[in-house]
Amino acid sequence: MTRLMPPSLRSRLNVALLVVALSGLVSGLGLMWASNNELARIAWFVGVVPVLAALLVEIVRSLAKGEVGLDIVAALSMSAALFFGETLAAAVVALMYSGGTFLESFAEGRARREMSQLLSRVPRTATRHRDGKLEEVPLDAIEPSDLLLIRQGDVAAVDGAVESSTAMLDQSALTGESMPVRLGRGQNVMSGSTNAGEAFDLRVTRRASESTYAGIVRLVEAAQASKAPMAELADRYSLLFLLITVILATLAWWFTGDPIRAVAVLVVATPCPLILAVPVALVAGLSRAAQFGVLIKGARPLEALASIRTLVLDKTGTLTDGRPQIVSIDTIESVREEELLFLAASLEQASKHPMAQAIVTSARERGSVLRIPGEVVEVPGEGLEGTVDGRKVVVGGASFVAHRIGSAVPESRILDAGAALVAVAIDGKLAGHITMADALRSGTQGLLAGLRRLGISRIMLATGDRRAVADAITAGLNLDAVHAQMTPDQKVQLILTEREGHAPVMMVGDGVNDAPALAAADVGVAMGARGAAASAEAADVVLLVDHLDRLLPGIEIAQGARRIALQSVAVGIGLSVAGMIAAALGYLTPVQGALLQEAIDVAVILNALRALRIKPHALPTPDIATAS
Repeated sequence: MTRLMPPSLRSRLNVALLVVALSGLVSGLGLMWASNNELARIAWFVGVVPVLAALLVEIVRSLAKGEVGLDIVAALSMSAALFFGETLAAAVVALMYSGGTFLESFAEGRARREMSQLLSRVPRTATRHRDGKLEEVPLDAIEPSDLLLIRQGDVAAVDGAVESSTAMLDQSALTGESMPVRLGRGQNVMSGSTNAGEAFDLRVTRRASESTYAGIVRLVEAAQASKAPMAELADRYSLLFLLITVILATLAWWFTGDPIRAVAVLVVATPCPLILAVPVALVAGLSRAAQFGVLIKGARPLEALASIRTLVLDKTGTLTDGRPQIVSIDTIESVREEELLFLAASLEQASKHPMAQAIVTSARERGSVLRIPGEVVEVPGEGLEGTVDGRKVVVGGASFVAHRIGSAVPESRILDAGAALVAVAIDGKLAGHITMADALRSGTQGLLAGLRRLGISRIMLATGDRRAVADAITAGLNLDAVHAQMTPDQKVQLILTEREGHAPVMMVGDGVNDAPALAAADVGVAMGARGAAASAEAADVVLLVDHLDRLLPGIEIAQGARRIALQSVAVGIGLSVAGMIAAALGYLTPVQGALLQEAIDVAVILNALRALRIKPHALPTPDIATAS
């Protein structure tokens, strides 16, 4: 079906052949109505020949590549109908065949629309602040630390952080979340997000080629070029179907002596249930999953995702948020909690330590307008001291702060596994403590229950962290196994061991150390919102938002698309075989068989397109697009 040509040329040729076939059929019917049967047969013949010629060229090209497909059935049916004088039947087959190729192109184009929209949104230039002026520059000229102006309606061209006080962003094209997200100063912006509010400044953190959106574009292009095992299986079964068709047509002619019955069998044989239903349904599933922020790299991983039975989860950044968060703030004497956090966060702006940045982010989220610290002295890994609004502030470990203010080191407090304590001193006195931890993601219990409902029978944790931390995080989650203190090689070995039972295994992770395990799994899933590029490249599926619950609709859509593909094949082939038997027994004429063939084709393609409307029962939580 002209599948070897470039898409644009293939589309134009399909339209041209459809016009020729339709013109030949309609003009022939008009001449027959005028009782000019001889000219009618010529018109039908002229309408068939270009379609048959294009089909024969396509068959020769396929055979040269070692591929044998069901297009041969259509060529046999048109050739036999012309040879035995059934020119009207040949014209109907030509119209139905050219119409089928056109419908195939339309269906696949419709199914890819959501993914193609991602590609069409790539901006070409950006507006940069430079020496007090604004300049329009190409994306390749943008460097980290540049300051860009994102006007209302503009698409963020690169990853960055909000430099203005606030920004309102529409991330629906990336995450599927319809509600705009409000971000504060310092919060991260994914490239590909649209400014839905007032203009704001964006501080660039990554070059365009390294940004989130560029990675998404590469993944979409890879997904569109893939082929699923089910589609390969359909190719193999097409040979069997071709053999059955030829044998049945030959037997019908042999036992009745009527070649017209053989022609009828050939024209009713329907290739589309096998060669169209599977790719259309699976590509539609890819498109539908993209609407929920689940980017599946192709039909092969989509089919594998539908049959997953074992899940291996990383901890940091996957089961947990991956960044330290404030668990509690304890103050001493008359110091208020807001005052302690304000002074500590103002000073921590001078540090790049993850816990320092977490304190700064938490203060800003609570509405604090931080001050610029002065006289800052930082001891890497220990803490820092400086002045904020004329007050002396020290932030860091308990012993570091005690040493700086000249007091005795306090007794160690008993903390939960994985937690850390940050001491804060103000004007030479200990003012309180901030307890921080990498907390379990909210809704994890419900997520795991949902995964089990979708058929995942075995769920385990694989982390490089200490056993005590792993046990504390997973308490009450009812996991089947918890593996701690694992190296990347050991994670790969775990994946391979779990695969020995032939149960498909899925691995979910977000760090560079997860990349080998993601590649070893049947389906590797990367947390793509802020995950490492290495893990996203190694993975088969990328979650465009930093929330695990996107797995639920992703798996449900994959299962639905696979089920629809199988339904289309079973029903389409069943109807085709029944029609062929009826034609062999003399109950269908060649023209009737051709009409039945097209009815089956249209029904199969429309059924496959139902994958575009799959409605997952396990929808993401409403706050899924909240910036993290």
